[in-house]
Amino acid sequence: MVQSMLGKIFGTRNTRLIKKYKKRVQEINQLESKYQELDDEALKQSFLELQKSVREGQKNLDDVLPDSFAITREASKRVLGMRHFDVQLIGGIVLHEGRIAEMKTGEGKTLVATLPVILNALSGKGIHVVTVNDYLASRDAKIMEPLYNFLGFEVGVITGDEKDDSKRLEIYAKDIVYGTNNEFGFDYLRDNMKYDLAQKVQKSHYFAIVDEVDSILIDEARTPLIISGPVNRQMENYKKADIVAKKMQDKEDFSIDEKSRVILLTDEGIKKAEELFGVDNLYSLENAALSHHLDQALRANYLFFKDKDYVVADGEVVIVDEFTGRLSEGRRFSEGLHQALEAKENVPVKEESQTLADITFQNYFRLYEKLAGMTGTAQTEATEFLQIYNLEVVSIPTNLPVQRKDLNDLIYKSEREKFDAVIAKIQELHAKGQPVLVGTASIEKSELLHTLLQKQRIPHTVLNAKQHTREAEIIKDAGVKGAVTIATNMAGRGVDIKLSDEIKALGGLYIIGTERHESRRIDNQLRGRSGRQGDPGTSQFYLSLEDSLLRIFGSDKIKGIMEKLGLKDGEHIESSLVTRSVENAQKKVESLHFESRKHLLEYDDVANEQRKTVYKFRNELLDPNYNIQQRINENRIQVLEEIFARMQIIAGDMMNFDLQLLVQNMQEGFNLNLQQEDLQNKEYDELFNFVLEKLKQEYEQKMSILALEQRSEIERVIYLQVLDNSWREHLYTMDNLKTGIGLRGYNQKDPLVEYKKESYNLFLELINAIKHEAIKTLQIVQFQQEQVQHQTRDILHELEKSEKFENNRELGAPRIARNDPCPCGSGKKYKQCHGKSGPKKGLLAKT
Repeated sequence: MVQSMLGKIFGTRNTRLIKKYKKRVQEINQLESKYQELDDEALKQSFLELQKSVREGQKNLDDVLPDSFAITREASKRVLGMRHFDVQLIGGIVLHEGRIAEMKTGEGKTLVATLPVILNALSGKGIHVVTVNDYLASRDAKIMEPLYNFLGFEVGVITGDEKDDSKRLEIYAKDIVYGTNNEFGFDYLRDNMKYDLAQKVQKSHYFAIVDEVDSILIDEARTPLIISGPVNRQMENYKKADIVAKKMQDKEDFSIDEKSRVILLTDEGIKKAEELFGVDNLYSLENAALSHHLDQALRANYLFFKDKDYVVADGEVVIVDEFTGRLSEGRRFSEGLHQALEAKENVPVKEESQTLADITFQNYFRLYEKLAGMTGTAQTEATEFLQIYNLEVVSIPTNLPVQRKDLNDLIYKSEREKFDAVIAKIQELHAKGQPVLVGTASIEKSELLHTLLQKQRIPHTVLNAKQHTREAEIIKDAGVKGAVTIATNMAGRGVDIKLSDEIKALGGLYIIGTERHESRRIDNQLRGRSGRQGDPGTSQFYLSLEDSLLRIFGSDKIKGIMEKLGLKDGEHIESSLVTRSVENAQKKVESLHFESRKHLLEYDDVANEQRKTVYKFRNELLDPNYNIQQRINENRIQVLEEIFARMQIIAGDMMNFDLQLLVQNMQEGFNLNLQQEDLQNKEYDELFNFVLEKLKQEYEQKMSILALEQRSEIERVIYLQVLDNSWREHLYTMDNLKTGIGLRGYNQKDPLVEYKKESYNLFLELINAIKHEAIKTLQIVQFQQEQVQHQTRDILHELEKSEKFENNRELGAPRIARNDPCPCGSGKKYKQCHGKSGPKKGLLAKT
């Protein structure tokens, strides 16, 4: 209340920012006549002079913003036939300053982005424009490309269809790159699995503008990006667990906590499971995997529903994004849940996978020096944007006042009554030709509504995850006369619904929501489809006490009011009090989701520091100028110190260790030829230096037959392979640690503190393991004299055939597709080079 009063007296921060931005807009507008008078060549020349002043350091981007925006607007008028509105200029300034521009649907965010993109491209650093799907990335780039080309910039689009790394390399080299969050994130992970610096496609992370920023940085932030490889597990356990789960009875054998999405077995349920599995103790160590499979099978059967949480398409279980209603192609539920769903739906159960590389969207986008975003709905998540990404939300005024009427919610006792009322309303609107857009919360409900409309013979179109390929086309036609469109979770974002004058006269687009979503933002997106650019329109939500949100989180007040009123069949209540109660329920759920995302990030922040350290070292190894010999000399000393410490060879106490064991360890582990008599009667320093020098002498003698360039290349590749294999094993251990760490809470310990402590110790072990394995592998590698005449890649190829090298190393790296470029640098395809000898003998294959 105090904040509200102060806001009225002094103005909110948002109003103060808008006031400041309007002054800058005046500066831009004053330049309009200057650039209008120039012909195309003179306009381009003015821009080139601006670019030169920035690149030579005479001016910074803020200095040239008014001129850059004015030139961009003038160029847009000439090339695209579109002139930026003043509010679009404000949006452009907000994005340039690294904030989130909240702009209503239809305000032209795609055009807004051109202003900061062009301004920041003056620096000569790559600009990334990120959006939610390949269609929007391709569409936006195609529409705006003539403008960028006019001003001398090249545009590229990264989509999932482009599999050729050399083509992706070319695309990223362009001034401005459009693409999806998944493509940018996966390219970053793949880059950090490459064996040649020149093959890395992303050269920098300078400035990213994220379109539909709430969808990408909030909704999708609960699922990390993961590149994985198969892990051999017994697939039949999933099917066994599914059979057992299907024989379990709710309330008798288990209880369901819908809020937490957890299922707990009762004592009777545990006994029943043990009988069905034929085991004495379901929770004994040897049955740990079985109990885990049962937990996931129960979740799959009783918490996850077909056509709501997933669909079955072409014999595969495909996740449905709960916020957008789109299919999440290529993504899988983790920890065996996806396999449990495959067993449930009787489709082929695919192998579990092991993480090779992963990162959360939060940590990927925080790599950028400057980050900005735009969306129609961000204020409800303003706190999260500020806390997690340090992004401030600024609400931009609309170009024309909003004319849409947002009516109070109508609440019915049952779902049947609610849908009867929805059908009656659709009939009424359709009869007069007013277009209707109906939002549903799941595919299941959209298909129920489809059936009801068919019975009434009302022509309509359904847009859900099953029709995602026609998404833009369907949503574009939602505003024509008599159109009835059913959309799941407002898929079709980014596509304008334009209305004719006749439709405006009928009252514009009518929005009907058939259920409140857990997030107010998704409801606001649905409402925002109507009332574009001052168009008339109406929105109203139809709810029932049987809706998930009201049943699980809703206030008892609503139920109490309905019971007191003694409503008859088909009657509803409508009041602002009820609407507020529903919004309070939504706030509770939003808070839970925020905590969930924050929890994920807290754990990933631990891994992220380790990831940054490993990737930094990896990049150093890829640099041809890196002093690898110095690293080897340092690591050799550290490894020998660790061996001496492990054998309890201690300065000042040289009597209590086994000299023969030292000789044996050095011979077997490092192929070092030591004689016991040479080591006798030596003090610590003398002994240590003697062994160290012997290691160094044998190594240098062996490597001396190679050219310096060959030697460095071999050393770098071996280090990289050891690093990658060790990092992959570390990720696997970290996954297991994270899975079980929650149990520490039962012992009055903070799981996050425990995770930080144990992961730090694991990371120290990782560093030591990399040093030890790299030195060991380098010491045991042997070359034949005739190999010296060969190219480095041929030497590496020969090394792979060396029995000694093969048996003593534990190298590995990501699996390489047969048509990928060979990592040895030959320029050939893998199948025509190191892939010829089969999958287990390739340069980077695991042995």
